[in-house]
Amino acid sequence: MTTETKARVGGALPETPDPATEAKAALNGFLKEIKGFQEEVNLKLKQQEERMTMMQTKTMIAGRPALSTAATEEAPHQKAFAAYLRSGDDDALRGLILEGKGLNTAVSAEGGYLVDPQTSATISGVLKSTASIRAVANVVNVEATSYDVLVDHSEMGSGWATETAALSETATPQIDRISIPLHELAAMPKASQRLLDDAAFDVETWLAKRIAEKFARAEAGAFVNGDGVDKPTGFLTHTAVANDLWSWGNLGYVATGTDGDFSASNPADAIVDLVYALDAEYRANASFVMNSKTAGAVRKMKDVDGRFLWSDGLQAGEPARLMGYPVLIAEDMPDIGSGASAIAFGDFGAGYTIAERPEMRVLRDPFSAKPHVIFYASKRVGGDVSDFAAIKLLKFAIA
Repeated sequence: MTTETKARVGGALPETPDPATEAKAALNGFLKEIKGFQEEVNLKLKQQEERMTMMQTKTMIAGRPALSTAATEEAPHQKAFAAYLRSGDDDALRGLILEGKGLNTAVSAEGGYLVDPQTSATISGVLKSTASIRAVANVVNVEATSYDVLVDHSEMGSGWATETAALSETATPQIDRISIPLHELAAMPKASQRLLDDAAFDVETWLAKRIAEKFARAEAGAFVNGDGVDKPTGFLTHTAVANDLWSWGNLGYVATGTDGDFSASNPADAIVDLVYALDAEYRANASFVMNSKTAGAVRKMKDVDGRFLWSDGLQAGEPARLMGYPVLIAEDMPDIGSGASAIAFGDFGAGYTIAERPEMRVLRDPFSAKPHVIFYASKRVGGDVSDFAAIKLLKFAIA
């Protein structure tokens, strides 16, 4: 027996390491390294934050801090436009185009500028609230030079079919295209340069009010009586024919039976005939259109039971209605007279379309009328009848 064999037989075997203990020790060492790395990162971030704080403090001490930026951020387009109106300085407006692509301003080839959004909204609000056909017509915004309305005014043919018989061809509906060109509506108010230099004078409000008044009067007249030459085509400009002879392209009318007045015996009958001359599909959204003098005469009418045709609303704040339909007072409608179509009734939302460009252009001219400054404002708008079956007229004539 050798010495090595004796040692193995007589002595104890060496101790074998436990794998679980080794893994635990290795994991503890890894966690210590991670913790040390995290502490090192936090220390570096803290040092970086301290350096940034020191740099900001130095900047605040070296230069005067801005007291407030609210004035510059409030409305730069309004300040630029006000400067242009007062002094003709257009640098700020050009800067807006380069720096603020989201603004709704533009520079045209001839040096025109779009009005800032606040002024345009004011004018648009006045135009909509004024008593004109715009209040009841269909108003669309377009970006082109005209607006086309496609109208299907004929019926599609149909017939009853049997189980075995052949089905014959039916009529196909015809489509008409009505083109509404846009015309330029312009206003040219002026103010003295001294007045514009006054800081307390609100240039934008003054300009909006003057332009809105001019545009509202011009539009209201054109939508009723415009001849279509450099202006919208009014609905009364189209040929009016007796409703029994009505055809597409004309407006049908109902006669009062008396030349230049209502019938002496039954004046209210003409109003009833006018209402029911309009097809039922249009009556649901129909309204009367007349001027104040005509409204005064109609307001006195009573039915056979002595009740006024023009009755007050059933709810508080609701306007009075004529035979249940609203009445738009448009002063551009003709007075009651011989052969005059003084009252219109119809669904103007379907029957008359107003097309307009949403922007407005303002040109400043400080030279033509010194010491005054002229403001040339223009807007493109058009209008025409889009459905000849949706409007009927009351003609003060025998037939």
